Amino acid sequence: MTEQGVNVAEGAADAAIKALEEQLSILWRRARSNSHKVARRVHPDMEPAAYGLLVILQRTGGMRLTDLATNVGIGKPSVSRQITMLEQLGLVQKTADPQDGRAQAISLTPLGSSRLFAAQSGRKDAFRHLMEDWSAADIGDLARLLGQLNETYTRDNY
Repeated sequence: MTEQGVNVAEGAADAAIKALEEQLSILWRRARSNSHKVARRVHPDMEPAAYGLLVILQRTGGMRLTDLATNVGIGKPSVSRQITMLEQLGLVQKTADPQDGRAQAISLTPLGSSRLFAAQSGRKDAFRHLMEDWSAADIGDLARLLGQLNETYTRDNY
């Protein structure tokens, strides 16, 4: 490839990255706003950051605080504060870890499970409405590409 061809390719890549950055910024702002709404559906006093913890606990069936903090990539004190709040709201419970009696396993309560399921159902309905004129293939492509982006973040520890 000629030097001019390399410069054109770099310019196109820079323009694509700039467009991606702008669109992701808009998406993240909207996602943050939606996270507040979804969290309030689970419980009016729940902080939006706690929603992700509930989803992980739902998916795993429960885990120790240390493992949960590692899973979400934030500090143990922040996760501990969120778990305490979720426990006070009756959405999670701590039990003795069957593999290590000194540790506690955190899991959803029946109330936490039912409220989370209801919020997730509402969120899915909102996506269906929002994307009703999209093809299933386009939705699948978006999901695949976002998954690829998330995997890159995980792999590269960005």
